Amino acid sequence: MSSSTKVLDPAFQGAGQRVGTDIWRIENFQPVPLPKSEHGKFYSGDSYIVLQTTSGKGGAYLYDIHFWIGKDTSQDEAGTAAIKTVELDASLGGRAVQHREIQGHESDKFLSYFKPCIIPLEGGVASGFKKPEEEEFETRLYVCKGKRVVRLKQVPFARSSLNHDDVFILDTQNKIYQFNGTNSNIQERAKALEVIQFLKEKYHDGTCDVAIVDDGKLDTESDSGEFWVLFGGFAPIHKKVTSEDDVVPEATPAKLYSIMDGEVKVVEGELSKSLLENNKCFLLDCGDEIFVWVGRVTQVDERKSASQAAEGFLSSQNRPKATRITRVIQGYEPHAFKSKFDSWPSGSAAPAEEGRGKVAALLKQQGGGVKGMTKGSPVNEEVPPLLEGGGKMEVWRINGSAKTPLPKEDIGKFYSGDCYITLYTYHSGERKEDFFLCYWIGKDSIEEDQMTAARLANTVSNSLKGRPVQGRIYQGKEPPQFVALFQPMVVLKGGLSSGYKKHVEESGLTEDTYTQECIALIKISGTSIHNNKAMQVDAVATSLNSAECFLLQSGSSIFTWHGNQSTFEQHQLAAKVAEFLKPGSTLKHAKEGTESSAFWFALGGKQTYTSKKPSQETLRDPHLFTYSIRKGKFEVEEVYNFSQDDLLTEDILILDTHAEVFVWVGQSVDSSEKQSAFEIGQKYINMAASLENLSPNVPLYKVTEGNEPCFFTTYFSWDSAKATVQGNSFQKKVALLFGAVHALEEKSNGSPGGPRQRAEALAALTNAFHPSSGKQSFMDKSNGSSGSGPRQRAEALAALNSAFSQSSVGKLSPVQRSSGTGQGSQRAAAVAALSNVLTAESKKKSPDASPTKSIENAPSENSSPEDSQEVSEHKETEEAAPVTPTSVEDSEPKQESEQYETDSASAPTIFSYDQLRAKSENPVTGIDFKRREAYLSDEEFQSVLGMTKEAFYKLPRWKQDMHKRKVDLF
Repeated sequence: MSSSTKVLDPAFQGAGQRVGTDIWRIENFQPVPLPKSEHGKFYSGDSYIVLQTTSGKGGAYLYDIHFWIGKDTSQDEAGTAAIKTVELDASLGGRAVQHREIQGHESDKFLSYFKPCIIPLEGGVASGFKKPEEEEFETRLYVCKGKRVVRLKQVPFARSSLNHDDVFILDTQNKIYQFNGTNSNIQERAKALEVIQFLKEKYHDGTCDVAIVDDGKLDTESDSGEFWVLFGGFAPIHKKVTSEDDVVPEATPAKLYSIMDGEVKVVEGELSKSLLENNKCFLLDCGDEIFVWVGRVTQVDERKSASQAAEGFLSSQNRPKATRITRVIQGYEPHAFKSKFDSWPSGSAAPAEEGRGKVAALLKQQGGGVKGMTKGSPVNEEVPPLLEGGGKMEVWRINGSAKTPLPKEDIGKFYSGDCYITLYTYHSGERKEDFFLCYWIGKDSIEEDQMTAARLANTVSNSLKGRPVQGRIYQGKEPPQFVALFQPMVVLKGGLSSGYKKHVEESGLTEDTYTQECIALIKISGTSIHNNKAMQVDAVATSLNSAECFLLQSGSSIFTWHGNQSTFEQHQLAAKVAEFLKPGSTLKHAKEGTESSAFWFALGGKQTYTSKKPSQETLRDPHLFTYSIRKGKFEVEEVYNFSQDDLLTEDILILDTHAEVFVWVGQSVDSSEKQSAFEIGQKYINMAASLENLSPNVPLYKVTEGNEPCFFTTYFSWDSAKATVQGNSFQKKVALLFGAVHALEEKSNGSPGGPRQRAEALAALTNAFHPSSGKQSFMDKSNGSSGSGPRQRAEALAALNSAFSQSSVGKLSPVQRSSGTGQGSQRAAAVAALSNVLTAESKKKSPDASPTKSIENAPSENSSPEDSQEVSEHKETEEAAPVTPTSVEDSEPKQESEQYETDSASAPTIFSYDQLRAKSENPVTGIDFKRREAYLSDEEFQSVLGMTKEAFYKLPRWKQDMHKRKVDLF
């Protein structure tokens, strides 16, 4: 590596010596630093190098280098960016993770540096294109994808760019519109609002108006009317057309190749870490991503050729351009790489220490500073967030199949052969009562008691409506907030439960349970309230340690022994523990070196012991993950640079701090999934134990949305105001950005609801069916062929009036209302009539139009019943409609109870489950894709969704959607 570091590009001088983001643009084949004011702007004609420096808990900096290639950049510039990336890495000690980023297919990690999004701009330095900011304001249409990081892409400003599946942002000079496709993801809608806020502040000085338009919503005097006017009027939009940019590479089983002299050769055998040699480079092909693994002692020239070989490998395989290339260095492999192996045996910490030393020496040689590069000095211990004091503590010991409450005087005593349930009730600020519920597992406890503790703890949680933070804690891994609740906390040998005693008896073991009369040695450890613990150890002299205090109980006598390196706080705790175990007893003090013969006699004689201070666990940065189970395998995906906004109410997420693991459960998660939180957490721990050296006994918590404790929120910049907002992800974001009133409107899905709006919709429909004189439609001139003449239109209007009229609803018999043959069938008839007319007209007006498009955009059978005055309002407005719509999208019902009647009546055609699935190989057309389930037969509905249609449509809409997601009908 020394040959490559003799010449350091001046542009990289001092890089990587501070936390943050550094960016260089390739200009005339040289890297030029980009000022902070330009960060986030990426021109499609240029290539860039982005260095992200983070501070690791171990005291050294960690590096990620990304080279971004614009879609219009030259091959030479892209090659320069790749080569300069390797040089930059070499100047940092050769331990950065390198990423190739293609415009439009950037990695989540890269996009997380530029929240809420990056906006690629046309032009570039080398091309001489005019920069957008030098031009007059131009209306732009963007498609917005991603529920955690946003991929924003400019598309042509035309109706043909819109579809029912995505979220779009229309940025005009005075107003920004968000268009939500009918089938768009609720979480993507929420993220799009963040982008709008960003655009408003950055390009409109925070002064422009913002509007939300729902796909298919017909309201001619509101924002939707304005929106459609910009596109030339309200008209059907087409289905989404898949483009090359939408092709997502598929993951395949990982395959390893060696790279020798620029050639790629497959490595036979099972995928194992032992195949990776530190003097070679390897390529790991995962289908959707290519990893280039670089041994620590490889030369820079080999590293450059390895990166070029990866590019050649992609070309030879005809892989999609979205396939990512990531280069990792031995000893700094990210989780995404290690997870491709069944296990990742831990090695020594030498690479990290060696890397720090090399980097420090290198920077010194180059005249750069070495701040942050040398081994971190000891840091004063910080007290972590603890629960508020003064609460109520209840403790139960597991005994057989039941739990036995502990008397107050025994709370704080834990036996290693037993399991316990603890419930702490407290008040946090102005909040209502909060609960911290844990079950503690002794290291010698039996499996039956452990299972009973888990089951009964869950019962306690359910009795408190699932509000408690639930924790599973193993002996020896007690977290600080748990320890702080017991002053003192003492762990003793043996057990008192019937199950443990029976186990000892059947195993022929000698019972070693602590009693008031036995000889017992108690170790006092810790320095403050959050780590003060006392634990019984073997009563022999070799158990002593000069850095700690001990209590020695021998019959009626009790000694306190102070090691020469012990602290005053430990001395105080020792006295407190002695009073707790033997109230009123007289203490005999023994400082190290002044022990009496009675003291040594009780320990079986004097022996040598250690004076080494106990090692503290290495601190690591917290990581947030989403999870999925694919083909039976548990997989996680990291959420980079996470924040509170990443806790989406429809999701379950995993927060790993290395000292603890939290499973966070959103309010809108299905109830059955909520119950599986501990199973999900255990699967993660099993995986991380083999790949990340996570302790199998790490504390595990279930935290529900709205009940987050302080020791969870400390890992976020927590805003309690956000935590109290109700609704789905989109409704919450609307409430935060636009206020509660707007959120309330959105919660009802923007249903017009009032007589005026309904009358306007009917008037607009009337205008579509009865054009004024002189503007007769082509279909009228064709003598009403194809079912669209005056008679058919009149029938459609009559059916619509009948369906929407409250008076007709009132005349239905109870039997008709309950069976759906009255109002529902009338609405179905109206839709059928309207569909016929719209289908015929769209065929004539647009050669490409299909019956599917017309039916998709027909009025919904779920429309709210009309007020009695609506027919007269319709007559008054019949002749004067402000727009000429040709379709109306369905809207949410006001009441869930109405939905079953309408759905059962409006799906006369039955299709099979295989045809209706969202990912069907033989998809059906011409249906309402928002209500795929309505086209199932009653028998298949029961089989697929596990309930009748009537029961299903009585569920809240979000719960219906959850059930539909599970069976691929959403």
